Amino acid sequence: MQPVDSLPLVWFSSFILAFSGAMMPGPMLAVTIRESARRGFIAGPLVVAGHAFLELALVTGLYLGLAALFEERIFLGFIGVIGGAALLKMAWGMFHELPSLTLDFSAKVGKGANPFVSGIVTSVTNPYFTLWWATAGLSAITLTSRGGIAAPGVFYAGHITGDLVWYSVISGLVHFGRKFLTDRRYRILVGLMATLLVIFSLLFIVNGVSQFVTNQ
Repeated sequence: MQPVDSLPLVWFSSFILAFSGAMMPGPMLAVTIRESARRGFIAGPLVVAGHAFLELALVTGLYLGLAALFEERIFLGFIGVIGGAALLKMAWGMFHELPSLTLDFSAKVGKGANPFVSGIVTSVTNPYFTLWWATAGLSAITLTSRGGIAAPGVFYAGHITGDLVWYSVISGLVHFGRKFLTDRRYRILVGLMATLLVIFSLLFIVNGVSQFVTNQ
């Protein structure tokens, strides 16, 4: 299996993978809930804007710094297998947490702050953020390496759109009403996302192994 060169597929894959981090409870979700209760619907998009600002630098650096390595099959194989294994672990964690998973709309995280700044701070200080980009994110990037000069922008756009959709939904629910996204529905969504992560993890692993086989 070779890296993809279809830009729509690059965007869609990135969009779906973004939910693997966005949907799980964490500092960014808690800040979004708190600030949405204080400032209204706009808080979610503002938090994502801060998050996106940080990720723009990260994605740009990854593409520029790894450009030469994209030609090395051993590198692609190693990243594919490691990234796939990391996604499998994340999916297993999501399945494991399903019975007790809850979306706490009453989350309190101390004093209110600027949502844009909070989006940056919660990303920088979240170990999961670094782990995701070092494994699953990097694996996804290697699969887009043949998408041409537009691939980095398309990948970034898909990823940020996924974050924006989820956190906008959360802000809307906090501001306009909380009855729709019950714990049961939330668990169903997370379960579906975990299933998709398993599919992506197998894709990454198969791609990684194929790079090793082709290199021989």
